[in-house]
Amino acid sequence: MNNIANPVVVITGASSGIGEAIALYLAKKSYSLVLVARRLERINALVDRIIQEGGRAIAVKADVTRQDEVQHAVDAAVAEYQRVDVLINNAGFMAIAPLSELKTDEWDRMIDTNLKGVLYGVAAALPVFKRQGSGHFINVASVAGIKVLAPGGVVYSATKFAVRALSEGLRVEAGKTIRTTLISPGAVESELQFGSSDEPSKTFLHEFYKQAIPADAIARAVLFAIEQPGDVDVNEIVVRPTQEEF
Repeated sequence: MNNIANPVVVITGASSGIGEAIALYLAKKSYSLVLVARRLERINALVDRIIQEGGRAIAVKADVTRQDEVQHAVDAAVAEYQRVDVLINNAGFMAIAPLSELKTDEWDRMIDTNLKGVLYGVAAALPVFKRQGSGHFINVASVAGIKVLAPGGVVYSATKFAVRALSEGLRVEAGKTIRTTLISPGAVESELQFGSSDEPSKTFLHEFYKQAIPADAIARAVLFAIEQPGDVDVNEIVVRPTQEEF
């Protein structure tokens, strides 16, 4: 990738938080960006800002829980830039509540967004990477995919453990020219903390996120993984606030 002018990076969940921070950080490093999110007005505004600051970016409205929309986003990237070099599967949803609350709709949404959304990204980008003979998957998981956040975060943890397993399997199956990186954030400033409907869990998250670090900490980790030489595959990075115990 170091030999490619303006490498093309597709970022899901780019309308806020970690995704937005990654977009702004990479835009300053001469990457060509495809910003993907459901909130088109947000990513359009972000694209305008990037272009005004001398960067390159387009916006594509897509819901990662819909395979056809994820495919459309990758197709749009290829149509605009003729290639895709990095896919950052960042879109996520966290709804914390005890299992006994039986919030099955929220369970479904976490599975659809956090796991199936990553799978749909892989399905869309892997043929492009294989055709090019190069590519880089960056999957954003969580420290909750390293140890179970219980009580309350069991289903969320299950989805992030699954992303870890998927990423390792993808690394093995994708071949020797395609890289795979898993990034597991701890408490990071984002909208993720506001997804819970359970009141005691919202109170817990309010306190937990007081230690949150800025989202650009994850953007720097992403750039570190991307800018390694082609024969170096950084497979996992964990980024927590220094004071975080979990």
